[in-house]
Amino acid sequence: MAERDPDRKRRPDVLTMLAGIATLLMSAYVLTDGRTWLPHFDPRWLLAGGAVLVGLLLFGSSVRRRNR
Repeated sequence: MAERDPDRKRRPDVLTMLAGIATLLMSAYVLTDGRTWLPHFDPRWLLAGGAVLVGLLLFGSSVRRRNR
């Protein structure tokens, strides 16, 4: 097996970061009992968008080639 280069800089995983941010936004919405600062925004669209995002993240991680 090839050894990893210790001097190689690691980049943050963008997909994981976006999933974490979406999770924080959804939990903040739930903790505030659905009260939002956007009065004309239907929160069901936010929930649907979060579900689509999670689905795309899961699909992307399953299709992504692993370098082992």
